[in-house]
Amino acid sequence: MYRLTVKGSFSAAHRLPNHPSPCSRLHGHNWEVTVTVIGEELGPDGMLLDFTVLKQILQEVLAKLDHQYLNEIPPFGKELPPTAENLARYIYHEVATRLAPYPAVTLQEVKVGESPSAWVVYTP
Repeated sequence: MYRLTVKGSFSAAHRLPNHPSPCSRLHGHNWEVTVTVIGEELGPDGMLLDFTVLKQILQEVLAKLDHQYLNEIPPFGKELPPTAENLARYIYHEVATRLAPYPAVTLQEVKVGESPSAWVVYTP
């Protein structure tokens, strides 16, 4: 089994209105995101998936979030707060959709960090 991981980042603001802490106020993070795919068979080029392809997919997803107020980006809002957990699940599904043309790989996990010491990992 091969595991391939790429990393990206974006800057964005959010607030968690139902959280009884300073996080209920508007604040921002420099978010770090890693995406890991797995697969067993290498292609004729000796690769599971070109790093460039996976980086491009991740950047495409993160570009929608970069320098945004996440509470105003669908699907986030009152019913779905933009927590690190919900962001990880959202990014997972956005990346998985874009990986459909690459059946040799399976998206294993998405890791989202809002600081160097606070991360969440989403695996379905």
